[in-house]
Amino acid sequence: MTKPARAPSPPTSAPVHEMRAFNRFYTNLIGALDYSRHLYVPYTLTESRVLYELARAPHTDAADLRAELSLDAGYLSRLLAKFERDGLVERAPSVPDPRRQRITLTARGRDAADLLDERSREAVGSLLADVPAADRTRLTAALRTVREILTPTPGRTRRRDAVVLREPRAGDLGWIVERNAAVYAAEFGWNTDYEGLVARIVADFAQDHDPHLERVWIAELDGRPVGCVMCVRDEAPGTARLRLLLVEPDARGLGIGDRLVGACVDFARGVGYRELTLWTNDVLEAARGIYRRQGFVLVAEKPHRSFGADLVGQDWRLPLHERPA
Repeated sequence: MTKPARAPSPPTSAPVHEMRAFNRFYTNLIGALDYSRHLYVPYTLTESRVLYELARAPHTDAADLRAELSLDAGYLSRLLAKFERDGLVERAPSVPDPRRQRITLTARGRDAADLLDERSREAVGSLLADVPAADRTRLTAALRTVREILTPTPGRTRRRDAVVLREPRAGDLGWIVERNAAVYAAEFGWNTDYEGLVARIVADFAQDHDPHLERVWIAELDGRPVGCVMCVRDEAPGTARLRLLLVEPDARGLGIGDRLVGACVDFARGVGYRELTLWTNDVLEAARGIYRRQGFVLVAEKPHRSFGADLVGQDWRLPLHERPA
């Protein structure tokens, strides 16, 4: 007998409260902008949205427009009839399917849409004028995150080729420390001892590293860092060490971890290291799967207590004189 699907857990009070508070704040903010700039005159907000969508896709079926804007069919029909009387749109049977109605902006309609778009850009530009550049970057990332999280799942599907591996920029090393500490605290309950370890590793790299033999990669998706890995010299001659592999929880499933470890392996092999090693813990199952796929072999393990938890440390090794089968 098939078990019934488990209903999704209801949101706790904190997210609901914050969402409502943000909605009030944003509504008041945009309302003030609209009032001060008269953005939509002589059109209503909904009429302006329809003109905007028609300008984005000049030849749009009425049914698609209704679905895109979640409008009532009768209301949209009356609105389009008004636009037609005002000379803003033309309506005709769709060529692929005569049962559907094709909506096209006229020259006058395009001028109206362009004016509304210009007013909107000016209004938002005035809002951002006094925001420092660094805060604009944070704001852009936050808005993108909100949109991604609240978009239905099919719309959140992202292509693997959208991920870019790059060298670190200003602020990225600090990001490595902060995100390692936050992610491992959230997922495994590790305390600040781990943050201290990561900070020392990153500080050592920043203060003294050979750019020809040591390197850091940042995985970037949609303009924000979502992963990292580091390749540094080990104490043993001819040996490199892989350190601080991390992939953000919301970016997992795109093969980012494999790409980061693969980049580290290729780099170590390319600059002449004979062996690549790493140390990890048995609780990091996803990472251990990546290491196996990249050809690493577990060579030793030992129980220990670190970061406020009882763990089993593991040493992994990958010979680099030949590529794994």
